[in-house]
Amino acid sequence: MHKKTSGADVLSHLTRERLAELESRPRTPLRVFMDYVICFMPVIFGLLALAEYLYVPNLKGNKSTSTYTYFLAILIAAAGMYFVMSFFSKKIFLVLRYKAPFYSFIFVLLAAYDYMTLKTGKLVLPYFTWTDEILNAIIDDRAYLLDCTINSLKLLFTGYFSGALLGIVTGVACGCSRNADYWISPFMKLVGAIPSPTWIPIVMVIASTLFSGAVFIIALGVWYSLTIATMTGIRNIDKSYYDAAKTLGASRIRLVLNVAVPFAVPNILQGLTQGMSTACLTLITAEMVGVESGLGWYVSWQRSWAQYGKMYAAIVVLCIVFIAVNWGLNAVKRRLLRWQEGMTE
Repeated sequence: MHKKTSGADVLSHLTRERLAELESRPRTPLRVFMDYVICFMPVIFGLLALAEYLYVPNLKGNKSTSTYTYFLAILIAAAGMYFVMSFFSKKIFLVLRYKAPFYSFIFVLLAAYDYMTLKTGKLVLPYFTWTDEILNAIIDDRAYLLDCTINSLKLLFTGYFSGALLGIVTGVACGCSRNADYWISPFMKLVGAIPSPTWIPIVMVIASTLFSGAVFIIALGVWYSLTIATMTGIRNIDKSYYDAAKTLGASRIRLVLNVAVPFAVPNILQGLTQGMSTACLTLITAEMVGVESGLGWYVSWQRSWAQYGKMYAAIVVLCIVFIAVNWGLNAVKRRLLRWQEGMTE
């Protein structure tokens, strides 16, 4: 049996079953050697991607700079440091052994995309531009992209937290009160059947400002997700818990705050995760239609001027921002639900 690892910070993204499988493999000399070869694969494929960029000639008329070279060099150095650290930490070794094939595949994708754009033109300009040009676009327009990123985050979190707070309130009300469910459920069925972006033309006309209209659209989708999740969590609570609390003299407010809400926390957190996905999707649509600043607006603006390098630069920044936001949300979720891990052991 493998020793229980309390350092969940490093291994939190690996399942316990996968860790048990990795640790239970026979540790023969050949197996150890092959494991470290696999761990070193990202460095090998990174060097191959770098060689492809430096030594395969560009298509006539296509120009490149050293920016992409530095970018690959940083990734290769990070992979090399990770590999060296795996000799001194079993936790890092297990993570790297699990992730190394995927990291290697990323380098393969980068090399393939560079070959099909910069080197051969299989993916033709202006619709497809090579990675070096995208990176240079990010550097050249970094001030504007930073400003748009800040504005997008303001809009995203304003709409997200507004919808989440309202969704938890209505979810608790529907889950605990038949009267509240009678009045709120019909509106939920209406909103649930219609995607949030569909309301954009109407909301943008009647909203006092473009920002408030976009906030409302984002909050609408988050509100629906949180209401459904909270209501479902409360309705799935075993009635015996309510009976026990009543026997101890709990009032109706105590039943809601001390029984219903705590037991619905896993569902609420799941709803928060789903709501963030909805908010991110709605954010881009709202910015493209009716906001004067933000990454979605920047993508639409650059596309209208056929500046596809800058458009892809904004898309890359969008991906990084959304990955970071969802990673943070999942980290909070894992932190709050640590007690569930003990139940599954």
